[in-house]
Amino acid sequence: MSAVNDTKFNPAVFLLTGIPGQEDVHLWISIPFCLMYVISIVGNSVILFIIKTDPSLHEPMYIFLSMLAITDLGLSIATIPTILGLFLFNSREISFNACFTQLFFIHSLQCTESSVLLLMAFDRFIAICNPLRYASILTLPRIAKMGLVCLLRGIAAIFPLPLLLKRYQYCRANVLSQSYCLHQDIMKLACSDITVNNIYGLYLSLLMMGFDLLLIFLSYVMILKTVLSVVSQSKCLRALNTCVSHLCVVLLFYTTEISLTVIHRFGNSSTKLLQILLSYIYLLVPPLMNPVVYSMKSKYLRSRIIRLFIK
Repeated sequence: MSAVNDTKFNPAVFLLTGIPGQEDVHLWISIPFCLMYVISIVGNSVILFIIKTDPSLHEPMYIFLSMLAITDLGLSIATIPTILGLFLFNSREISFNACFTQLFFIHSLQCTESSVLLLMAFDRFIAICNPLRYASILTLPRIAKMGLVCLLRGIAAIFPLPLLLKRYQYCRANVLSQSYCLHQDIMKLACSDITVNNIYGLYLSLLMMGFDLLLIFLSYVMILKTVLSVVSQSKCLRALNTCVSHLCVVLLFYTTEISLTVIHRFGNSSTKLLQILLSYIYLLVPPLMNPVVYSMKSKYLRSRIIRLFIK
């Protein structure tokens, strides 16, 4: 399906790529991917089940955690068909529309996860800085509205991307550099003017996820200021301990996001392998680690998981 000279056409399919130079061991590489998917799906499902069935966990912090688990499940399900299809069965072809559908779900769920992490930071801010009004501010109806806004925000922000890409003409090789569809990857294959997509993609990175990260940072500045004003050292440490899980998740999510964005925009051929490895880490590791981190840090959640499996 490669183009000849500058002939414009819309390819019927895109061709996915695994890890360059490692095609002979793709089947072996699929084993850790399968394990990561199993642990991610089982871990997030268990957390959702426990939070749903245990009335004592129907609190704002755990409800926000369940939102994060749903988002992580969605991300895992969105990438399973192409990643495992390529590494297990060498299935490289993905149709034009299927690729844009996957792109939409991956990016919209990433935006939603960024919003949920911001809500979790807001939850910690209210719990530590204004504990007397915690229950009156974070009521169940208000939390439900917040979750709906996060979802609609992610959908509305990403919805224009596949529509813009679909209008373009593609006159270069239709081979993607990943085993799934991303906006940056498809955009580079277009021979039309992609200025709008470049600007809009930069807007999403800076003004949406960047703004979320800034608000999370400011909330922790206020939390730290409040905690340091507490005379009792034990109370200070106890308050900070409730934030450790969220901080780990935030660092994992935004570090890989920022690194991947920088490499996509300013990287060259020498950083290609690093870009591919980072993209897998970005999509597979947070859904895997989020339930592990929260299960390890939350004593009550950990005990409920142990009781569930022992039973």
